[in-house]
Formats: sequence, C-alpha cells, structure tokens
Amino acid sequence: MERIQYRFMRIEDIDEVMEVEHSSFTLPWTKESFYYELEQNHFAHYLVVVVNDKVAGYCGSWIILDEAHVTNIAVLPQYRGRGFGEALLSKMMELARELGAKTMTLEVRVSNMPAQSLYKKLGFQKGGIRKGYYTDNQEDALIMWVNL
Repeated sequence: MERIQYRFMRIEDIDEVMEVEHSSFTLPWTKESFYYELEQNHFAHYLVVVVNDKVAGYCGSWIILDEAHVTNIAVLPQYRGRGFGEALLSKMMELARELGAKTMTLEVRVSNMPAQSLYKKLGFQKGGIRKGYYTDNQEDALIMWVNL
C-alpha cells in the first residue's frame, strides 16, 4: 500500500525536488532558485506530493494580490499518469482561492499537449501566445487562464 501525502514544500525537500526538476525540464531551475523561493519570496507557495517518503512531484505559484501565477509543476516520470499533477494543481488552485486570488495563469510550451490537456480539464482557457518564450529552443508559450 502506497503512502501518499500532499504538503507544503520544505527546505529539506529541495534535493529531491531537484531530481523532479532535472527529469522534467530542459532548463531546470537551480537549487538556489528554490532556496530563494522558500526563504525570501513572500509571494511564493510550493506544494509537494510525497509517495512512500519520496518527493514524486511539486507545484509552485506566486500569489500576488488577486492573481496567482503557476511558476512550475512537475512529476517524476515514473509517477506520471497517476493523477498526482492534477491533484497538485487542484490543491494549488484551492490555496490560491483561500488566499484571495480570483484568477490563475500559467505558460506552457505550445508542443506540450499532455500538460495543456490537464490544464483544460481543470478549467484553464487559452489566453494568448508569448513568442520565443523558451530560451532553449525559442518555442512559443501558450498563456492559459482560469477564474478561481
């Protein structure tokens, strides 16, 4: 029986979050970025999903006044397709709503159809394009929004 827990990210989670980060993104954030987010950015909120005492995924958001912006969301490859990303984002949406956000936005690669499908499932709609947003290959980002 798997033990699954959703909770706020802690400093001691960063090494495991880095595993998730490097397995998920061509331009991963640095450890220092996560330390800054957790220790100094008072707009930042990060959740993790822990499966059998291992961080399997995380979701981050900046909540500024009445708007939340998803900074990143990722799940280890071996845990994908099991609903962890959806649950993380749903919980982040609930948290943002509780903290007064009325809308939530994010950017996603135009080629990342699985992520777009998840976001649409949770009510996000297309809001525009950021040309050349991703610096690794100049891919465009699709901006998506949802009313909370």
